[in-house]
Amino acid sequence: MQTILGANGQIAVELARELRRKHTHDLRLVSRNPRKVNDTDAVASADLLNAGQTARAVEGSRIVYFTAGLPPDTALWERQFPTMLENALDACRATGAKFAYFDNTYMYPQDDRLLTEDAPFAPVGRKGRVRAQMATRVLEEMARGDIPVLIARAPEFYGPGKTQSFTNALVTDRLKEGKSPRVPVRDDTRRTLIWTPDASRGLALLGNTPDAYGQTWHLPCCDERPTYRQFATLACEAFGRPVSYEVIGKWRLAVAGLFSRQVREIRELLPRYEQDNLFDSGKFKRRFPAFEVMRYREGIDLIRNGGS
Repeated sequence: MQTILGANGQIAVELARELRRKHTHDLRLVSRNPRKVNDTDAVASADLLNAGQTARAVEGSRIVYFTAGLPPDTALWERQFPTMLENALDACRATGAKFAYFDNTYMYPQDDRLLTEDAPFAPVGRKGRVRAQMATRVLEEMARGDIPVLIARAPEFYGPGKTQSFTNALVTDRLKEGKSPRVPVRDDTRRTLIWTPDASRGLALLGNTPDAYGQTWHLPCCDERPTYRQFATLACEAFGRPVSYEVIGKWRLAVAGLFSRQVREIRELLPRYEQDNLFDSGKFKRRFPAFEVMRYREGIDLIRNGGS
């Protein structure tokens, strides 16, 4: 049995598809209101804030994937994420399951260095500190050695379906609505984005590779690293629209934050848009050289056509 905790998000949905395609027909999806992805899936309702419910949901699992997400509410993250993670680790330890932790890059320095798995934690803002705390806790569990543990880390998403990111919201979603793209802060800094199905496929592969445990992995990304100017141009061309976009400066986002809680919640992420954001996935590609990564233009074409 392989189990996905936090099974309704886009990463989890794609993960369930990939696990069914390549690795197992014995799959359990866990969330407060779980929904089957594949016909053969088992579902279990559980609140990951409840230790007993989490333990029952994990019982009998061979591999557990932690892909749980929360709305972009800082106080909610601080109250709930560490407890959810601790309950998941306790449950895996009790049943003897391997633990694959899906992570983001909020704990990394927000500067233009090339980010490898050895990059230090230097979080900016409260959300970054929560993610640093959680990643540190998983590393402690890895060092403890009671169960096999791995970390699979991804940069900002772009992709099909319900993918949530700045890039989807400001570029491809707006083009779908017949509007011009918007770019946060600057258009001349280079970005590393990950195609969400690639992130999920990489996570499934790591989870089912015994020697991947005991390590942190950067999930596979395209090495093109376009600027937002280049990405917006590709997107406009793919959608058959004139190349036109608007850069939203920091001052406009600051003003918007006076009226919008959602904008206030993402302001701590803005430094990463002021300079190059370079995420290196060379370690994964050396270990899995046959893994094919989506190129940006091909991914945008799939978003336009509604595919995955």
